[in-house]
Amino acid sequence: MTTSTFFIPSENIMGAGCLSDAVQVIRQKGFKKALIVTDKPLKELGVAGRVLSLLQGAGMDGVIYDGVKPNPTTANVDAGLALLKGDQCDFVISLGGGSPHDCAKGIALCAANGGKIADYEGVDQSAKPQLPLVSINTTAGTASEMTRFCIITDESRHVKMAIVDRHVTPILSVNDPELMAGMPKGLTAATGMDALTHAVEAYVSIAATPITDACALKAVRLIADNLRSAVANGADMGAREQMAYAQFLAGMAFNNASLGYVHAMAHQLGGFYDLPHGVCNAVLLPHVQEFNARDVAPRLKEVGEAMGLNLSGLTAEAGAKAAIQAIRQLSVDVGIPPNLTALGAKAEDIPTLAANAMKDACGLTNPRRASQAEIEGIFAAAM
Repeated sequence: MTTSTFFIPSENIMGAGCLSDAVQVIRQKGFKKALIVTDKPLKELGVAGRVLSLLQGAGMDGVIYDGVKPNPTTANVDAGLALLKGDQCDFVISLGGGSPHDCAKGIALCAANGGKIADYEGVDQSAKPQLPLVSINTTAGTASEMTRFCIITDESRHVKMAIVDRHVTPILSVNDPELMAGMPKGLTAATGMDALTHAVEAYVSIAATPITDACALKAVRLIADNLRSAVANGADMGAREQMAYAQFLAGMAFNNASLGYVHAMAHQLGGFYDLPHGVCNAVLLPHVQEFNARDVAPRLKEVGEAMGLNLSGLTAEAGAKAAIQAIRQLSVDVGIPPNLTALGAKAEDIPTLAANAMKDACGLTNPRRASQAEIEGIFAAAM
């Protein structure tokens, strides 16, 4: 019998309007000055300024670092770390989606452990907990606000580094759907499909447990029921709130069961071409699950049932096929591009992409082992 460990932040605040409550929780922890890690759009929209004002109103202070790129880089981590040290910040707040959260994790980890973020590539390479990190989420997809995963692009190698480390788990996550209402349709779609990918990969993972299974299937159901509405009408707070719960549940699943080849491959597309992670996942998800179906057809059939399909009487293989088609249809309905070629990926790069994907830690828990030639074949099919 194998043992399992369940990772999650010690505190998680959710619900419309909960940001103000979260600031009071932060105040009670005795922190003095935050490095607020975000991107330029959230600063320009005034969201970062609002968080800073709430901190100051509660007797704290902060400084804003808004240099995070959509695929955060080692240079972003270095720049944020320099600002943190120069302003003598004693904790970090990440504000945004996966990009600011991941960058903030890199900053907080290096602040406590020293060295460069590349030193921590792989699994549990750090010696001690990072500087305290509070993650305030503005998207419904990556779940980076509550996971032990940190993805940083090494610009020198054109590779996304997967840092999977218990020490990068935030101490507090905040999911206020009111902060998500302004997300454009494309971002809503991409982050929602990212959450679906997390749930599906966790459900078919070789590290799945009954706990992660329950989280993954509930996430799938919520996404199938609410993503189309959230994309069609960003002001639909009911759909937004359900998507916030869905992405959090999917995060609980993959934070503990890990992921698979979809993420191992998507990371390479992001690192090589600077493409949006959620869109890459959405395009790759059905192709990877077609590869996996030989070994996990019963599980994929259950994914289809969670998506609302009536699959009674079908074989596991037929049910898996129906589930994969439902995933494809959801992508079409929310406007995801049809293939990797439409994103600018090139067939001649496939051998390099596949070789790097084979080294990605996310592939270790995929339910079916693949050779490099098979990974190349999946990339080619997705073109």
